Amino acid sequence: MSKGIVLSVLASVLFAVMYFYTSLLEPLTGVEIFGWRMLLTVPCMTVFMVVSGEWRRVHEVLLRVAGKPLLLLGLLLSSGLLGVQLWLFMWAPLNGHSLDVSLGYFLLPLTMVLTGRLVYGERLSRLQKIAAFFACLGVLNELYQVGSFSWATLLVAIGYPTYFVLRRRLAADNLGGLWLDMALLLPVALWFVQSGEQGFAVFDLWPWLYLLIPLLGVISASALVCYIIASRLLAFSLFGLLSYVEPVLLLGVSLLLGESIKAGEWLTYVPIWMAVLVLVFEGFKHLVRQRRA
Repeated sequence: MSKGIVLSVLASVLFAVMYFYTSLLEPLTGVEIFGWRMLLTVPCMTVFMVVSGEWRRVHEVLLRVAGKPLLLLGLLLSSGLLGVQLWLFMWAPLNGHSLDVSLGYFLLPLTMVLTGRLVYGERLSRLQKIAAFFACLGVLNELYQVGSFSWATLLVAIGYPTYFVLRRRLAADNLGGLWLDMALLLPVALWFVQSGEQGFAVFDLWPWLYLLIPLLGVISASALVCYIIASRLLAFSLFGLLSYVEPVLLLGVSLLLGESIKAGEWLTYVPIWMAVLVLVFEGFKHLVRQRRA
C-alpha cells in the first residue's frame, strides 16, 4: 500500500509540475503546448499498455465499434470532452486562469458526488450532505460577488462528470477507452502544432525547446503511468482521498505564478475547502472501517 501512496502523491506532484512547466515554454501558446503534449504522451502510453498487457482493452473497444459503428460517434464526443480538459490544463497557466482551474478541481469531488446522486440515484451520506451545504455557501458567495463562476471553473467542475458519465454509458471506462480518446486527439494536436506561428520550425528559432518539449512528454507520461498504477494498488477510498492533493498543489502553483485570492473571494474558497475536508474525513472513516473488517 505504501508504494501506491507514494505513486499517487508523485502523480499529483508531476501534474502540478506540468501545470507550472507551461510557463517555461514561451513562446509557445497554450494550444501548441497541448498539441505537443498529446503527440508525445500517446506513444509513451502505448508502450506502457503493451508492456502491462492492457492493450487488449483497446482491441475490445474496437471490436465493439466494428459491430456497432454508431459507437464511434460517442467515442468522438468522449474524446472531444477530454481534449477540452487537457487543453484547458495547458492553456490556463499562461492566460491568468490558473486560480479558476484550481477552484474547479476543488469543486470536482463535490460535483461528482452530486452527479452520482442525480444520474445514478446514489444516496448522499450525512457527511456528504454537510459537504454539499458548505459548497453551496461558497457557490452563493461567488454568485453574489460576480454573478457567476468563471467559465474555466465550470468547465472543470461540470465537464469531467459529463465525461465520466459518457464513458460509462459507452462501456469504455477503462484504459482502452482512455487510450482511444487520446489517440483520436492526435490529428487535432498535429494541426495545433503545425498551425502555430512557427510550427515545427520553433526549434530553429528557440533551440532550448529541443530539451524542454520532450521533457514535457516525459513529465506527462510519467504522471499518467504513476496515476494508473496507484489506482490499482490502492483501495478506492484511499485513492479518492489522495486525489485531493492535486488541487492543493495547483492552488500553490497559481499563487506562485502571480495570481491572488481577492478579499471577497475568501468566502468562496473557505467553505469549499471545508467541504473538501468533510469529504476527506468521511473517506478516512470509511478506510478505517475497511481495515478493521
